[in-house]
Amino acid sequence: MHSVLAAGMATAAEGSTAADFSNDTWWIWLIKSVGILVFLLTSVLIAIWFERKVVARMQVRPGPNVHGPFGLLQSLADAMKLLFKEDMTVKAADKVVYIVAPLIAVFCSLLTFAVIPLGPTVNMFGVETPLQLTDFPVAVLYILACASVGVYGIVLGGWSSNSTYPLLGAVRSTAQVISYELAMGMSLVSVFILAGSMSTSEIVSSQTQLWWFLPLLPAFVIYIVSMVGETNRLPFDLPEAEGELVSGYMTEYSSMKFAWFFLAEYINMLNVSAVATTLFLGGWRAPFIPADSFLQQGYWPVLWFLAKLWALMFFFVWVRGSVLRFRYDQFMKLGWKVLIPASLVWLVLVAVVQGLRQFPQFADLELRTILFGIAGVVIVGVVISLLIPEKKPAPAATRPRVLDAFADGYPVPPLPGQVLPPSPRRARVTAGAPADETTTGADAPTDPKEVHGG
Repeated sequence: MHSVLAAGMATAAEGSTAADFSNDTWWIWLIKSVGILVFLLTSVLIAIWFERKVVARMQVRPGPNVHGPFGLLQSLADAMKLLFKEDMTVKAADKVVYIVAPLIAVFCSLLTFAVIPLGPTVNMFGVETPLQLTDFPVAVLYILACASVGVYGIVLGGWSSNSTYPLLGAVRSTAQVISYELAMGMSLVSVFILAGSMSTSEIVSSQTQLWWFLPLLPAFVIYIVSMVGETNRLPFDLPEAEGELVSGYMTEYSSMKFAWFFLAEYINMLNVSAVATTLFLGGWRAPFIPADSFLQQGYWPVLWFLAKLWALMFFFVWVRGSVLRFRYDQFMKLGWKVLIPASLVWLVLVAVVQGLRQFPQFADLELRTILFGIAGVVIVGVVISLLIPEKKPAPAATRPRVLDAFADGYPVPPLPGQVLPPSPRRARVTAGAPADETTTGADAPTDPKEVHGG
């Protein structure tokens, strides 16, 4: 294990191989662009069917099974329903922003796959070209920028609706993106440090010997949690919580404008899964297969990339079917008090270890023991921080407040901290009772006892 880890670090240190796009022509760019667009739209239809099928199995029911084989055409039927549904526009909305907002969300979601390598260099109609539209030295920063701009679609959609629930959903989405993109970005920096590049093709080539999720396990876990919050999925779907905000920022949208938001959400799930595959899971490289094998060449690696991608998509569905929605305070606490501090500590430790290895006296530093030891300490610290209860202020000693149960015309049970007034009937019964059996009305307690509950 130590030799594999050292070999992976040596490969990254020597410099990874970037994709060569020098042979690409305009029609190759066009084929790749159309291919990515078709792949994303088709994958969304499959993802909707896949999610409904998996959740149905978890709930011991069949799921879609009528339209097409195995219910595969159910997603297409739903898309056609939205296409022909009546398109309604709120009269008080800001018309231009109201229409542009869903387009911003879906347009930004379509940009990420431009820098995702789906495979190695292949022969495409006589042209040697990588299975990637483009790449540049700061490709991962480009991905983060697209994700950040995409939230403007949600914010503007909620604000332009000129309604309470959409505005609350838009404000929640702003806080959510700020909270979880910080942790997500810092979890990716540790990959940049070990790979020595922010180019997606170079990061994939640096994982020839070792996938980065293994030495950077805490960063991988932080990214996985953050990507669920980034895509507004259960248990972090606070911007569109139907139990609180009807449908959040999408409440006032219908027909295809609603479908654009829906499409953007599922494409973003594919995007963050593809980023996790590329940066942590070796990209298109297959596990336990030599790099010179035919299974690592040609179009075969696309299969390995899709297998990893859909494994992460299954994780999304599994979490949705298993975990309840967080309260908003729990959600913010997880982001600001757990994920961000943990990612900062891990980033500093990785930077220190990698910096020490640049000195000759630390060149033979055993990275396996150090990185796994640091990962264990970080994970234990995060678990302990979750188990420590919060300090709650002691309740102030106050006399219970007397409640008039019939003030609004119908009886209301007392809440904690409230008491009912003394019962006149009880006073009459007490006054008429024998002295040796109970106290008289004058000796009866004047301070009523507090009543909890109803």
